[in-house]
Amino acid sequence: MSESEQKTEAPSAAERPAEIETPQITIDDFAKVDLRIGTITSAEPHPNADRLLVLKVDVGEPENRQLVAGIRSAYDIRTLVGQQIVVVANLKPAKLRGVESHGMLLAGKDETGLCVLSPGKRLLNGTKVS
Repeated sequence: MSESEQKTEAPSAAERPAEIETPQITIDDFAKVDLRIGTITSAEPHPNADRLLVLKVDVGEPENRQLVAGIRSAYDIRTLVGQQIVVVANLKPAKLRGVESHGMLLAGKDETGLCVLSPGKRLLNGTKVS
């Protein structure tokens, strides 16, 4: 196996971060979270924050959703348009540095960087994640 192939493998148990203790939830708690597939239709730098982007996302509703996401350092905005992501659609709106966000995208982060979660194949916008 070449060195470049080794770098794409999942980390071994010894390399993985220690599990973080979090409270357990019930299946009823999880069922309250509305996760949907959406496609990013635009991405702009946040006018008042260096680490934030303002995204417009099609989640299968009549109008695109506006999300504010802390992914600016990890992504070139030109590569985000057209990318499908997983959105928490029923999160209460919040103002982040003066710009309203109507949901949250899911991402993972480790010592190698940040990665926005996306489906393994293209799905219809608004598809529920379960």
